[in-house]
Amino acid sequence: MLTVHAAPLVLPAGAAGIDGGAVAVDGDRIVALGPYAAVTAAHPAARVRQWPGVLTPGLRQWDGVALLTRLYHPDPREADELGEQPLTGADFERLDGRMDEPRRAGSVRRGLQRMLRHGTTHVAGPFEDHAVRAAVGRAGLTVVPPAGPPAGEPGLDPFVRGHDLAGAAHGPLAVGGRADLAVFDVPDEATLVTAGAVTCVATVLGGRLVHRRR
Repeated sequence: MLTVHAAPLVLPAGAAGIDGGAVAVDGDRIVALGPYAAVTAAHPAARVRQWPGVLTPGLRQWDGVALLTRLYHPDPREADELGEQPLTGADFERLDGRMDEPRRAGSVRRGLQRMLRHGTTHVAGPFEDHAVRAAVGRAGLTVVPPAGPPAGEPGLDPFVRGHDLAGAAHGPLAVGGRADLAVFDVPDEATLVTAGAVTCVATVLGGRLVHRRR
């Protein structure tokens, strides 16, 4: 279905922002990008999703291997024992003897879900573990080459490594490009970089809405 994603500010990355902008998506491709009035006039039958804040390209997660293989993402049912945040370092090592394949697979699945909740659509590999590689493929994220070893502890927020939108985005939005989008409930790019990807309210992966904050 043809869908128009609209926001008070569209930041294509690599081009000027569009106040009152919109992105039209057909299947997994961007078919129009520009002011809301122009995009909807060109596609009058499209479903329209109105989002708050800023709409950007999907983000790129450089710490993907570490986040999925060297951290444990607790099940909500384990919150009383392990808390809600990913376990790393010594806390992760203490779980090693209790990490059977189903538990490891659950952690990877929850790690991918956390990435999507942070606007991530591209993740740095390669993933040597077949099960992890398969889980990433099922989730639909695009695997990109690594960019050197992690700088400090791995984190879910791509802006920590990327520093700004140009550094954190997978690439610019463009007509004909894959529809990988993220929406953040902030008024502008400066606030987005400061507040981080935790402000994500929606992630569109290959044209599919895979995360929407309730």
